[in-house]
Amino acid sequence: MHAAFLDYDPGSYGDLDARRLFESLPSLALYDATAETEAAARIAPLDIVLLNATILSRAALTTARRLKLIAVAATGTDNVDVRAAAELGIAVCHVSDYCTPSLAQHVWAMILSLTQRLPRYQRLATDGHWASGAPIDVIGHPVRELRGRTLGIVGWGTLGAGVAAIAPSFGMNVLVANRVGAAPTAGRVALDDLLRSADVLSLHCPLTESTRGLIGARELALMKPDALLINTARGGLIDSWALADALRAGRLGGAGIDVLDQEPPVGGDPLLDPMLPNLVITPHVAWAAREARQRCLDEVAANVEAFLRGERRARVV
Repeated sequence: MHAAFLDYDPGSYGDLDARRLFESLPSLALYDATAETEAAARIAPLDIVLLNATILSRAALTTARRLKLIAVAATGTDNVDVRAAAELGIAVCHVSDYCTPSLAQHVWAMILSLTQRLPRYQRLATDGHWASGAPIDVIGHPVRELRGRTLGIVGWGTLGAGVAAIAPSFGMNVLVANRVGAAPTAGRVALDDLLRSADVLSLHCPLTESTRGLIGARELALMKPDALLINTARGGLIDSWALADALRAGRLGGAGIDVLDQEPPVGGDPLLDPMLPNLVITPHVAWAAREARQRCLDEVAANVEAFLRGERRARVV
């Protein structure tokens, strides 16, 4: 079997054990990265492709006459033209529930940082303000307790449930939104009602035609002016311009963003403005704990092993 991992380096950084992968695929080639323009040539001679974020378009897949399996080292598969793969008889599998502890930590780190105003108070402690004896403005930059407040979850999968499970530790209530475009589900609430009620809103749904731009100017206007918005799912779920405007105008309490619509943001993004208030932004690293990355690699190996045995495991197609 001819196989290659098209973008191994971002997931490994040299600190992971890849022996199980090489036991399954002894001839596995590793590439640090593969540009979209390089993908067609690289996958053309392959039977199995492993990847994390490399884009595989219909055009690239059409040239891969030998390709039998695409094993995605991630939960989302939106970087692969899954419909084209299905039409061409190429199996696609993914990895689920590998980074829940890592991502949940990241979400709550953002919530706590924003709630405690840590970036602002760190600056006051280190820029000479505190040492000068000047009063600390706790009224202008208020800290609020989470106890008794409401966490709203959009996307009730493993990740959303993992984040919600921590909320009772802070005495928070949890509300879950109905799935977009689906019939109402008992115990869940309509998205608009959730937006009006949530003190913290955390997004965990996939990016689809129905969820792109899910949180725009209209939705932000429904939220409480001191609410927090957290997105560790997909950047396209949020209208970045509308969010930047809301933060700049003080119509939202703050935002924690780990994902952007274009990654890396080579064309810029309004949320990269360093002057935006009450924004914590990170470069898509919520998944990146070493334990989570090793778990992901092991799950990719298990998916490949199952495929080679003729079994269906974690298959999308």
